[in-house]
Amino acid sequence: MTGLPHLAKELPIPSVEVTAPTFEQHHSGFGVQFCRPRISWRFCTTNDHVYGWVQTAYQLEIRPVSGGETELYHVDSSVSVLVPWPPLCSALKSREQRKVRVRCYGMYGQDEENTSRKVIELSNWSDWSMVEAALLDSHDWAASMITIKGSVLLNDNGSARPLIFRKRFFLPSNRTIKMARLYATSHGVYFARLNNKSIGDECMAPGWQSYNKRLHYQVHDVGGLLLPGVENVLLLDVGPGWFASALSWVCRRFVYGTELGILAQLEVQFDGTDEPFIVCTDSSWTATTSAILSSEIYNGEIYDQQRAIEIGRAHDELSQVTWSETRVSNIAVAPLTSPNGPPVRVTERLRPKSFSKSASGKIIIDFGQNIAGRLCIRRLLKPAGHKVTFRHAEVVENDELGTGPLRTAEAKDTVICAGTVLTDWQPNFTFHGFRFVEVSGWSEQDAETPLTKDSVVAEVMHSDMRRTGWFSCSNDEVNQLHKNTVWSMRGNFLSVPTECPSRDERLGWTGDLNLFAPTATFLYDTGGILGDWLQDLYADQMDNHKNWKQGMVPLYVPNCLTGLGPEDDGWHHMQNGVWGDAAVMVPFQLYMTTKDINILSRQYDSMKQYLEKGVRRGEDGLWDPYQWQFGDWLDPSAPPNNSGRGRTDGTFVADCFLIESTERMAFIAEELQKSDDFSDFGATHSQLLMAFQAKYVTPAGLLVPDTPTAHALAIAFDLLPSDERSHFVSSEQAIAARLSRALRFDDFCISTGFVGTAFLLPSLTKSYQDTLAYQMLLSRSTPSLLYPVRMGATTIWERWDSLKPDGHINEASMTSFNHHALGSVTSWLHESVGGIKADRPGWKNILIEPCVNRMLSYAEIIYESVYGRIECRWKLDGNTFSMDVTVPPNAHACIVLPEVRDKRAQGLEVDGCWVGSGRYHFKSEYTRADHPVEPILPPWGRSSF
Repeated sequence: MTGLPHLAKELPIPSVEVTAPTFEQHHSGFGVQFCRPRISWRFCTTNDHVYGWVQTAYQLEIRPVSGGETELYHVDSSVSVLVPWPPLCSALKSREQRKVRVRCYGMYGQDEENTSRKVIELSNWSDWSMVEAALLDSHDWAASMITIKGSVLLNDNGSARPLIFRKRFFLPSNRTIKMARLYATSHGVYFARLNNKSIGDECMAPGWQSYNKRLHYQVHDVGGLLLPGVENVLLLDVGPGWFASALSWVCRRFVYGTELGILAQLEVQFDGTDEPFIVCTDSSWTATTSAILSSEIYNGEIYDQQRAIEIGRAHDELSQVTWSETRVSNIAVAPLTSPNGPPVRVTERLRPKSFSKSASGKIIIDFGQNIAGRLCIRRLLKPAGHKVTFRHAEVVENDELGTGPLRTAEAKDTVICAGTVLTDWQPNFTFHGFRFVEVSGWSEQDAETPLTKDSVVAEVMHSDMRRTGWFSCSNDEVNQLHKNTVWSMRGNFLSVPTECPSRDERLGWTGDLNLFAPTATFLYDTGGILGDWLQDLYADQMDNHKNWKQGMVPLYVPNCLTGLGPEDDGWHHMQNGVWGDAAVMVPFQLYMTTKDINILSRQYDSMKQYLEKGVRRGEDGLWDPYQWQFGDWLDPSAPPNNSGRGRTDGTFVADCFLIESTERMAFIAEELQKSDDFSDFGATHSQLLMAFQAKYVTPAGLLVPDTPTAHALAIAFDLLPSDERSHFVSSEQAIAARLSRALRFDDFCISTGFVGTAFLLPSLTKSYQDTLAYQMLLSRSTPSLLYPVRMGATTIWERWDSLKPDGHINEASMTSFNHHALGSVTSWLHESVGGIKADRPGWKNILIEPCVNRMLSYAEIIYESVYGRIECRWKLDGNTFSMDVTVPPNAHACIVLPEVRDKRAQGLEVDGCWVGSGRYHFKSEYTRADHPVEPILPPWGRSSF
């Protein structure tokens, strides 16, 4: 803290604008679980002719919303990301609101020609942002988790019967409401209504956490829904959700408990008094069975319209609904916290593209896009007792709904009609992965409400993350590949990052996310949702009572199969490379994107426990070769139902990731100023690297195993000998040539699984084989990166050939059509084709180095970084290369033009050009021919022998 600086009498018109502040990883400051939240802001340029703008100081103005003295704080610092709450400013108390705005001093010191000059300016004030603390102390809670009195209510199939809880209360009529908040959560998933109006727009609240260790609650502003002077009715519907539904392919119900419950606390504050009016869940509430007769995540919902009508007549003396007493639940409530990640919402609605009739005579609706979400019925009228059924699937096969990939998941919603019009209905406690919906009991020929394109919509659901990354280029198929990746991310980031949204799985597989994290953190702001997920990873990892190997990272988080010992289903709890390495690599990736040091410090013990105790090692310190590994999962050469038996040894893959995790751990220890750990992990990395080279690199210069995945990992992770005095003949160039040979012998078919795909194209560009990388991207062989696009895919598939060329579904049991793991290739589009990546954590220093090739005539990329917008647009016109670059204020970029990259490919040490913020145009001659690499084919060519 310092005093205010002396300002010149006249300052230039500000050349930058400062955005409204944000708090921690929240999009909104409403209901944060922090008493001293860190503050961030971004910049946008208002003057295209100002270059090299850097922040030199900032001022924060903090004001109580309810009135009081405004406090001004001045800090000499260039930091604009996650700056500390001012030390002299009092901490937030529970429920307290403050308004915050910021302005910045800046200095720009260059023009477009890098001519040095110095101008100091002060920006205008940003817009105000409001931050409101949630309930920060356990003593703030007076509510109890309640359930219906009596025995647990079950359906015939053993699933929990959804419930509805009710509380009637009166508000005084002579007081003005100043603020009203509902703090709510559940054992199950819930939605709330006050006076017959929905509270909020969130879906599937409170989301999925490791419920026995952490439980999210939501904060709702309900001031506009309360009615002073009359009876108010608060209703909360609760369904099994992830808490009690059958989970995973073993269909295990009641993982977290057998009782559905609700915990809610309504607080109303009036003008003129500090004494709040409070309504809490306790035994005074009543409950009954919901109009949703049955609901499970995988199987769908059954809705009784007549039951809903009766519940809606709760005030009517003729109502047939019996309300039962409630009691405090027997299931312990985990520590309560408001989430850091955004809630699940409906973010888009899709109209049907077409209707068709299946071979069996049923109507099939095609929405044209594979999504995660639900169907909404706009208008339906059928006789009382009539059933209309909707079955969901991702594909059709033989003119029928393709339900085979769903395995045991029914993915079916049923409406039991009441003889009155049903409008705007959708299931509330489930979601489906689908593009196609089969309809039974409703047709286009119905007299009252025929089924038309206006009758239904598909509602897209996912965690409502802020979009941050965009890419496009001159090839429409590549653009569709990128769109497919975006849609698969939307479909698989629904509360937790899952592997697929459709079948009897939908789990937070650690390995899938580990590989996809670089893509995910570019496309969307994932700091909140992944930060929450990592807390569950740590909690499940440290659950030593149920997880008998301390430090071992679960294969999926939350670990819904916890408690099953090795005698029951032990492989779910085995130690495994790549999947376990998510404990280190995902926090590292988040740090590279956000520079949130708290993520590293919070997860540090998790990372250390994994590397020190969670890896089953052999005598050389690498993985025990007798430990089964997933390896390069779903390598196309692997048997359909033994997906780990690919061409690349699984232990090799695990060893590569162990070495990389150890190196990253040394970096993390250094960032956290843990000098002893930095030295220890650095030494361990060197030892493991030597052991790796002794084990896998032959004196003749070959790598064992000799596969594209092995070559790609060795190049990407710098695992090859570089000392010329080494007895090894191998080098990165030799292995790169071996990789090229393998791809040419494969006729540019894709031969990598989950792991290899993420690193194949990056390893080619790292070894300056750009043309070969482009050929792999654009290959028309089968399978190939663009094969699913050419087969009509609108999302990323689990297998390269999930759908065969003849239109039949791959016969393997794992054949999802919305599986983001292979979308990891999109990171290469961002970093190499688009040409931008973070040179240091947090995008303070940016590397702009597009790998240009004549196979594309242009590419453009946009990224909304924590400093502001980064843009790169390049174009090839004959022998002329041009590029436009935008660097945000308070950041710097190193520009590497194609001619510099070409010289580096020749072994010359040539530096790029460092620039400050601004908009730049580059133009140069492009003389490279970019001749395609020829495949190595048998004498008879591509035809069968």
